[in-house]
Amino acid sequence: MPLSEYEQRVLEQMERQLTSDDPRLANTLTSRGGRRPVMRYVIAGAGAVVGLLLLVVGAASSEPWLGALGFVVMFAAVASAFAAPRRTRSGPQGAVRPDGTVRRPTGATRPATRKQGFMSRMEERWDRRRHEGDR
Repeated sequence: MPLSEYEQRVLEQMERQLTSDDPRLANTLTSRGGRRPVMRYVIAGAGAVVGLLLLVVGAASSEPWLGALGFVVMFAAVASAFAAPRRTRSGPQGAVRPDGTVRRPTGATRPATRKQGFMSRMEERWDRRRHEGDR
């Protein structure tokens, strides 16, 4: 059932309000990161079937190298299905404008943050606690 004109206007107004209140949330909600690619699972399933067939044929024909190859193919297919997808970019992708388009951040406005390792963060905490205790 389609929305009435009034409902569409109210919905668009709510979207604009959300975009102006919290652009990062609006950007997260409009990104396509939530869906999992189906083709990845189809290819992994086909690879698992081929690997299983190679494993069975290798065992039936007493060819251990063919069985080992089948196991490796099957393992690689299952591992690729369960591996986390690669992300090309991290962090905010930009700000969503009221008309729904995304404004990309420029390189000069983004702060150059470097990820710190676990140990360096622990050392910083230790130093802060030690300096707070000196007061």
